[in-house]
Amino acid sequence: MLRAFHCNWSAPFRVRHPDAPYQVAPFELLTTVLSALFWQKNGGSIAMLCDRTAASFYQERGLSDLWDGGIRTVLDDIPPAIDPHIFWAAGKLFALRAFGAPCVMLDTDFIVWKSIEPLLEDTPLAVIHREDILPEVYPGPEAFPAAAGFDFSSLDWTVQPANTALSYFGDADFTAFYTDTAIDFMCHAQGADNALTYMVFAEQRLLAMLAQKKGVPLRALSDLPALFTSGQTYFTHVWGFKQQMQQEPALLEGFCRRCASRLHREAPDWADVLQKLPELSSYFDDLDQKI
Repeated sequence: MLRAFHCNWSAPFRVRHPDAPYQVAPFELLTTVLSALFWQKNGGSIAMLCDRTAASFYQERGLSDLWDGGIRTVLDDIPPAIDPHIFWAAGKLFALRAFGAPCVMLDTDFIVWKSIEPLLEDTPLAVIHREDILPEVYPGPEAFPAAAGFDFSSLDWTVQPANTALSYFGDADFTAFYTDTAIDFMCHAQGADNALTYMVFAEQRLLAMLAQKKGVPLRALSDLPALFTSGQTYFTHVWGFKQQMQQEPALLEGFCRRCASRLHREAPDWADVLQKLPELSSYFDDLDQKI
């Protein structure tokens, strides 16, 4: 059985919306449910690692039993030196360190429709795909002056970064080395001013660099063209579609209704829970679409 975890650190939301009650966007709430249910349907176990604010959000909506591995509040003690505005995905690294290998780290907007166990045979480390080294996203070491005390000297900057929306960690020693190094980088980066380059370096580029440094083979389970052209029979990752949905209400409506339809057909008990939530109820009306 593959152990997996979702992660939700509410601090980035709180710094961006200091006067607003915590919330998760409707489309992400729907994909979270689909992601957790299909992971379990395919024989895996999954937990939610989060802080107390996020845990309360899920519990108040009747979602406590969604994760068979439970809801674990392990992210309330992230050091204040780590700026949640810059390091908005830092919770994933602390959650991975707390959860431990072997495990799968799975974003809440990523759905795995089939078991990936056959893809992971004899694999110590895997990610969904590699990333191109675009200078505006993955610049060189000169772009990180705020982390001047961090040791960049042994890193190979030609290694393609690894997208961690879905990632498998089979080696406990390497997993601890990676999370400790990434957290050390974030703690060094006081005064960082770029919320994209610093975060993806800590989470995605360092992973590939450290795997290369330690001689740990890193497998990519797919690539971007395949993810967009395969009909999403194996994986669905919503990340690239989020901005479009936020800008076009019709796309958001259609996507959420397709998620609701899938849940209505394949997990009717959970559909009953979700359609009672004010933020989701309209998407379950007159269902006739498929995802």
